[in-house]
Amino acid sequence: MGQQKNPRRVAENEAMAVSRMLRTSPQKLNLVAQMIRNKPVDKALSDLTFSKKRIAQDVKKTLQSAIANAENNHGLDVDELVVVEAWVGKNLVMKRGRPRARGRFGKILKPFSQITIKVRQVEEQA
Repeated sequence: MGQQKNPRRVAENEAMAVSRMLRTSPQKLNLVAQMIRNKPVDKALSDLTFSKKRIAQDVKKTLQSAIANAENNHGLDVDELVVVEAWVGKNLVMKRGRPRARGRFGKILKPFSQITIKVRQVEEQA
């Protein structure tokens, strides 16, 4: 009479990692996510290492976490991993403001976002 086992959210040859509360807008984060989609993980890691975007280092940490999940939790071969999906979502928005002229209030929005990276082991074509 124990708890039922939860079904796996990814396929047997896949692994994923999620980073939440990244302090950037989803639009800017999506530019970095587009850089790594459908690339082998070693090429994606090198692209993120030499990217000039500030948020690329946080995306690199998430990709390294997905690679570690694939290797340690699912027993996948790291050399055959490809980034199959990288999607971005909105998180909370901090609302701040500054006083402006004539008693008005200038609204300042500080958005947060999240990224989910899914890697898959694919057999290399000979």
